[in-house]
Amino acid sequence: MSSGQRNSDSSDLTYIKGIGPRRSKVLENHGIRSLYDLLHYFPRSYLDRSSVRRIADISVGEEVTVVGTVQAVAKERIARGHVLKVLIRDESSVLTLVWFKGTRWLENAFEKGDLLSVSGKVSFFRGLNLSHPDFDILADDRDAVNTGRIIPVYPLTQALREAGFNSRLFRRIFSMLFSGREVLVDEVLPPDVLRLYKLQDYDSSLRQIHLPDSAENLQSARNRFKFQEFFLFQMLLAIRRKWIRLQENRFPLQGAGDHIAALVQNLPFELTEAQKKVVREIWEDLRSDKVMNRLLQGDVGSGKTIVAALSASIMAANGYQTAIMAPTEILAEQHFHSFSELFEPLGVRSRLLIGRLGKKQKAAVLQDLQSGEADIIIGTHALIQDDVSFKRLALIIIDEQHRFGVDQRGLLMNKGMNPHVLAMTATPIPRTLSMSLYGDMDVSVIDAMPEGRKTVISRMVEAQKMEAVYAFIRDEIQRGRQAYIVYPLISESTKMDLEAAEKGYELLSKELYPDLNVALLHSRTPVKEKESVMADFKAGRIQILVSTTVIEVGVNVPNATVMLIENAERFGLTQLHQLRGRVGRGSEKSYCIFVARQKTEQGLLRLRILEKTRDGFAISEEDLKLRGPGDYFSSRQHGESDFVLADLIHDGPLLREARKAAFQVVHHDEQLLRPENRAVREHLLRFHSDKLRYAGIS
Repeated sequence: MSSGQRNSDSSDLTYIKGIGPRRSKVLENHGIRSLYDLLHYFPRSYLDRSSVRRIADISVGEEVTVVGTVQAVAKERIARGHVLKVLIRDESSVLTLVWFKGTRWLENAFEKGDLLSVSGKVSFFRGLNLSHPDFDILADDRDAVNTGRIIPVYPLTQALREAGFNSRLFRRIFSMLFSGREVLVDEVLPPDVLRLYKLQDYDSSLRQIHLPDSAENLQSARNRFKFQEFFLFQMLLAIRRKWIRLQENRFPLQGAGDHIAALVQNLPFELTEAQKKVVREIWEDLRSDKVMNRLLQGDVGSGKTIVAALSASIMAANGYQTAIMAPTEILAEQHFHSFSELFEPLGVRSRLLIGRLGKKQKAAVLQDLQSGEADIIIGTHALIQDDVSFKRLALIIIDEQHRFGVDQRGLLMNKGMNPHVLAMTATPIPRTLSMSLYGDMDVSVIDAMPEGRKTVISRMVEAQKMEAVYAFIRDEIQRGRQAYIVYPLISESTKMDLEAAEKGYELLSKELYPDLNVALLHSRTPVKEKESVMADFKAGRIQILVSTTVIEVGVNVPNATVMLIENAERFGLTQLHQLRGRVGRGSEKSYCIFVARQKTEQGLLRLRILEKTRDGFAISEEDLKLRGPGDYFSSRQHGESDFVLADLIHDGPLLREARKAAFQVVHHDEQLLRPENRAVREHLLRFHSDKLRYAGIS
């Protein structure tokens, strides 16, 4: 390790000019504990003449960056406290900056004559203003904006500002650090990768990120770090994929067994060619000499559950156990009832393990798992508890796998001796996101719907047409059908002006449909009541189910033909598509009605997309573009890589190049022992040692 590398590993920032003991502590609280961390605290944006707008040219609703001089600072009392107003001026006009809360620390932040860079959304109240804008005091950089020099602007929290940090100080610190000729960080990427992809070297890229001398060099530096982020993450996936493919299959099969043929024969429908293809792919994995690690993607209602059942039947016929983990108790119970119905005639024993089981019930289930009495176990997170053990667990099936974190999947896998893994999702995953999250897995896709599935007629309606909608729902119910009515919230929220499920239930059950059986279901509904409501709805005793999104995944009621989604503009595309998939599961024509109560441009765009297409993969691509990868899933994957500069939406070609490079390196040097790969090996061990231990790299 070079002296430069040792310097960047230094854990004491106290002695850097401009930091000192107090500021060093504040940086530490922000995760900046070493010179390496400081060097990788990248600017959030840059100022140059091309990005700065004249105040006279900005319009209401635009996201803008302007630079102006402070003219006045005033604190005014309002009904609910105080408001801080700062008036700034550029050569063209004036603009008011407004803070309604958390203003105490800001009151002394500005002085008349300060040059500010401010960014935010333009609104209008007694003149143009920006509410709670991001800002930076440019101080001695007044001439730089006018001369076109590129000025980095750093992310600043309140704590950093209160400690005296601003972009000017960060620029001064980095200018001092890069003033010498010493290399501050050693190269991480292999020489061949740098050369083949024409990437700027590490140290030069850091200098250009913090002190860019041209737009071209800044862009080269950003591209280098985007590539590096993708490359390092793909290295982990490549190593994991290589390691998994080296694992021996410990569960030899005598054949597919009799159960699979009996199951197929007893099904009330024909398997689609797409389902048959996927079953063959799984069978080839299970009978090979390597462990299966496969992701099964299939749109809502495409028939993934029967594929899971057929896979489990092969293992049961050979004397092995299968564990199926579902994200909710509702879905786990539904799978349990479906599997019991399928397997009981064959003598295959299924068990259910969920959190609400009583002590005696749970003890009996655990005993059956340990003794091998249970062939198939279906459960929630309860499956990964310490007291759960199996006799011969050979196959793990994870349903709606994006709801589970990497650690949770790992805990379940540790219950067996390198069991096969089949992860399933009804959320079609865009290609770039799939490469990022599941690049270590083989992928199967069910790309055709079962025969008999009706196309769901989708329509967006405005609030003033609800009378006709409610009449339509009544007509469907009088024809013997059932309906879902879904709300985004459980109770009133001060943040969002939305109809809540409880309020909607009152309206529907007492005013609109007092003669019908209307039930309410949400995440706070007690478990026994939830079970009773679902059982009554499935049996047709409840005509209208008012619900939050707890019914999004897996609930199967073929007689339900109407899905009405309130405030649909507030949902993501993929979630709306999932909800729509709850209807159209029987032979009757079905309908999904999106109620748009707030006409936001993006919200209406989402609903128009859903009116036009039922293709889940096309919808997922649009959703990724509209919402971004961070919000694509309802909750972020635990263990998902956080890219600082790389963007999964816009940097797809770069991701593909980085993936190709990473997999090529690992293909030729799986332990990364060659001299040219030692640096990347050290880097991965330093930051991701926990993800490499399983592969024997230490």
